[in-house]
Amino acid sequence: MKVSSNVKALFATRLAALLGALWMAVPAHAADPVTINIVDVAGNLALTQKAFEAFRDANPGLVANMTFTNAPAPQLPGKIKAMQAAGRSDIDLVLTGTDALAAGNQQGLWLNLFPAYTAKFPGLLDKYAEGPAKMQELARGNGIEVTYMPAGPLLEYNPAHVTDVPRTPAQLLSWCKAHPNKLIYARPANSGPGRTFLMGLPYLLGDKDPHDPINGWDKTWAFLAQLDDCIPYYPGGTSAVMKELGEGTRDMTVTVTGWDINPRALGIVPAEFKVQAFDSMTWVNDAQYMVIPKGVPPEKFEVLFKLMNFMLEPKQQAMTYDDGYFYPGPAIKNVSIKDAPAHSQEVIQKYGRPEYTQLIAGHPQAVPLDAVAMVAAFQKWDQLIGAKKSK
Repeated sequence: MKVSSNVKALFATRLAALLGALWMAVPAHAADPVTINIVDVAGNLALTQKAFEAFRDANPGLVANMTFTNAPAPQLPGKIKAMQAAGRSDIDLVLTGTDALAAGNQQGLWLNLFPAYTAKFPGLLDKYAEGPAKMQELARGNGIEVTYMPAGPLLEYNPAHVTDVPRTPAQLLSWCKAHPNKLIYARPANSGPGRTFLMGLPYLLGDKDPHDPINGWDKTWAFLAQLDDCIPYYPGGTSAVMKELGEGTRDMTVTVTGWDINPRALGIVPAEFKVQAFDSMTWVNDAQYMVIPKGVPPEKFEVLFKLMNFMLEPKQQAMTYDDGYFYPGPAIKNVSIKDAPAHSQEVIQKYGRPEYTQLIAGHPQAVPLDAVAMVAAFQKWDQLIGAKKSK
């Protein structure tokens, strides 16, 4: 039977359309090993760089080179937006906390992974422990959580100078007024301890809605305005805070588990400094994520997806105990300190707090604000509190 030329033409057209659809659905494979450019705006490389390098070294056929850069979280969304508008792709993978994650989600900067590429991450979402699983939801399918910390808020202080240790916000305010310029904390938009303190106060103060910073935080904003009177200024990041605390310029700051352990392990803060939990506290958890900016060449997708899967394997997750920077660190189930490298075990043994286990188990936990609310909270803090004193 002869096939007419019209039928042949129709068949060819449909075949071309089908092949085109398949080409769009399946990421292209790079013919040669690629360079992966990673930008860290969360300090995450302290926990993960060795694992990233292990992937690079084990996959020379996929990765030709891997670059690592650090940048401030508040500046990243604008930089990525400008690159995307210019049709450039200088960043392949971002390591971010909830701050830049939220800003990027709000502005549509991140590549959707779930459900768009769910098949590339078989069983990955089932690996998360209960707390990290709730934090993964904050990514809105646009990233993968790589590290986890039941954060705070906590107070860290010099026991040689602070004898009447505050246990409530009211006591903290009284202490601050009695010791002006001796309490300090960093701008929440670029500080894990700063934003954890900001998000923890509504629970401590009994505000109307801890998830609505605009209409539900009347007590929090009033408290922060009063506290502002005895705070000298707000540094742009936590490192500056810990430096001043360690040098003796300040006697107290707000902190989280990792920022308590790691600076003492590094000798920035004296090992004998103490922490105090607030009475009736609610833990505001924290996490760090891997996200891919929109505009990354599709031929890099397969390598990036393999890399992200690799980072959630138990061996790599055990490395995130590191020197306690994001304590405990692992986001997946059944990874204990006994699985960590020997050096990490020694650090946690020496500088960890035995009371953290009981404190984490004995107080309720909450996820941070969602993307829109977190950005709104940062903006309102900047306008009402930090505008005249931030550096």
